[in-house]
Amino acid sequence: MFLQGLKDRFKHKSGEKYLKNELLKIPDLERNRNEIKKVGVIVDLDTFQNADLFYQFIDMFNLRPNAVKIMGYRGFYDKNSPYSTPVFSDKDLGWGGAVENSYALEFLTKEYDLLVNYYTQDTLILKLMTVKTKARIKVGFAEIDPELNDLILQTQLQDFNTFKTELKKYLNVMNEL
Repeated sequence: MFLQGLKDRFKHKSGEKYLKNELLKIPDLERNRNEIKKVGVIVDLDTFQNADLFYQFIDMFNLRPNAVKIMGYRGFYDKNSPYSTPVFSDKDLGWGGAVENSYALEFLTKEYDLLVNYYTQDTLILKLMTVKTKARIKVGFAEIDPELNDLILQTQLQDFNTFKTELKKYLNVMNEL
């Protein structure tokens, strides 16, 4: 038990070091395209259970039916239980900031025009997923490190309709819609 705790602490430290280095890098993604075609969502399912609401982005942005990909986070989950949304947890943190979850790795291989970071909990693996996801525009909440997101919205996590309205308004202002 003692060695496992020590190992987890070192993994966490190496993940924090990776995150710090990634935040110092300048993103090299193309930012001059002005339309949203693919949306990625990282959602904390412990605090916001209704992840299916994000499929409303399909109508809101006039997307194709499979253009929204949702990745859920749970503090603890049973790998044998079926979840409607692919899930990762703190136990999926590997050495050097690596994420060791097949669903998360598949999510990270795709490029998105918009990444919605729908969480307010300051968790290392959530921040690592945000940094590792390739997206032109990253949107999140003010409670999280402002360096992670390009657009920060001041809404309540449980008030999805206000978040959706504000997101659309600011994407229009940025000429992204």
